[in-house]
Amino acid sequence: MKRPTDRRTVLMTVGAAAVAAVAGPVAAQSTDIRGTVTFEGGAVIPKGHLEIYLEDPAIQNNARRRATETRIRSDGGSRTIAFSLSPPASSTASPTLRIVARLERADGWLVARGSTQLEAGSPVNVTLNAVMY
Repeated sequence: MKRPTDRRTVLMTVGAAAVAAVAGPVAAQSTDIRGTVTFEGGAVIPKGHLEIYLEDPAIQNNARRRATETRIRSDGGSRTIAFSLSPPASSTASPTLRIVARLERADGWLVARGSTQLEAGSPVNVTLNAVMY
């Protein structure tokens, strides 16, 4: 004989589903790569376009060498700029993966460049070094 479902059972089931829905995204950690960019000597980062990307120097094909990128505008008044990159699934195991940051003026001239090796689980800090022509 089948027992009829009462209101209490339905409410408990709905409540448990709601808790699971809220706790699911909270429990999952972000896989984004987060870090900061600074200029050499702690100076203010000059005005321009900051291009930050993941690069794997072990890949010989230049078209596939850059994995993911982001562009940020520098207003010329900040000492640090925060960034976030989403890592591609194919390069998570690569020990040669690095983050490269390039600062260019509005006319396209390279002002500064910096890179650092990507280490899983550690904070990323890229220091820009002025380019000499």
